[in-house]
Formats: sequence, structure tokens, C-alpha cells
Amino acid sequence: MIQTKDLKFSFNEKTTFSFPDLHNEASQTLLITGNSGKGKTTLLHLLGGLLRPDSGSISIQDTTISSLSEKELDQFRGKNIGLVLQQSHFVASLNVLENVVLASWLSNGEKATEKAKSLLVALDLEDQIYKLPSKLSIGQQQRVSIARALINEPKLLLADEPTSSLDDENAAKVADLLQKLSKEHKASLIIVTHDQRLKDTFSNHINLN
Repeated sequence: MIQTKDLKFSFNEKTTFSFPDLHNEASQTLLITGNSGKGKTTLLHLLGGLLRPDSGSISIQDTTISSLSEKELDQFRGKNIGLVLQQSHFVASLNVLENVVLASWLSNGEKATEKAKSLLVALDLEDQIYKLPSKLSIGQQQRVSIARALINEPKLLLADEPTSSLDDENAAKVADLLQKLSKEHKASLIIVTHDQRLKDTFSNHINLN
């Protein structure tokens, strides 16, 4: 599903990353851990096409995304990659449902309202659908981000520190939920985190040194 080879990226001469080769199939989960400053978020942004590598390749199914133009990459990302980032970046004036529907409209010009409702109900957010994101708890906002990431049935689901701000109970719930949804939607799931609690949930993991 997703495979990388000889991936390198540098912000400047002093901050250079060389990443291990990755391979993760559909419905599989890969946990990437490491201390702050080891490049976890940078790697996630490379995998999602938000950054371009200095060298090396990233292939999702049969597409080498590092060779796509900016326009092609935007279109590919919208249809194939779901992102759950540390900052949710909701449209503050839109309610929860509208924020999730917006993701489908931006991807293909269609408003998948019923599908968005079904996802929100499945994520136990049926009572929050018409609230503004600012009125939700951090855990609820995280679940809305997951719904938004899944609305276009992505082949690759990327999550950046999805549990770091949650207590033990809610961290376990979000971890289980991500794994369950990955299997249901046959999406390759990659989580980057410094949250050591997740090692007990995901057996397949690598550590960035």
C-alpha cells in the first residue's frame, strides 16, 4: 500500500533527517515513535505530500507521489490520503457536520452529508453534530478530525500525536478506534507519536533515533 525508500529531508544544514524504509499494507497499522526533534512529524508530512523529500521515493499503491506536480499531488491527496494532524484547523464558523462535509466537497465537489452523519454517529458524536468545534472537548475534536479524515475513504490514514493530550482512558479509546476504522475501511494506518502508551496497543512499530 505505502512504501518508502532512501527518504531524506533537510530544513537546513544543521537539521537533516534520513528515515528508515517503510512498508505498510492495507488494513495494517504502523506506529512510529521517537523523542521530540527526531523527525516524526516531518516524516508524516512527507508521507502525506505536505513536504517534498530532498531524495528518495514515496509510493502509495502504484503512484510515486514525489514525482507528481503540485496540482496532481493536491488531487491525489484529497482522494487517497486522510490526515489527522495535531492542530485540527477547523473552519470556526462551520458546525461539526459542515466541517466534515466540507472535506468531501473540497475533494470531489460533492457534499457527502449522509455519509458524514454516519461517521459522526459511529464515532459517538451524534449529540455534537450541530455544535461549533470550539464547543467540543479535545477528545471530541480529535474524533471529528478522524471523521473528516475518513470521509473520502482514503487508502492511507496518517495520524500525528492523536493521543498525546488525552488521559489514559480516552487515549485507549482513540487508539482502538483508529485501528478498528483502518480495518473497516481497508486503509493503511500510520501513527507518529511520542506517547509510549500506544506501544501496548500496536505491535508493529519503529523508533526514530
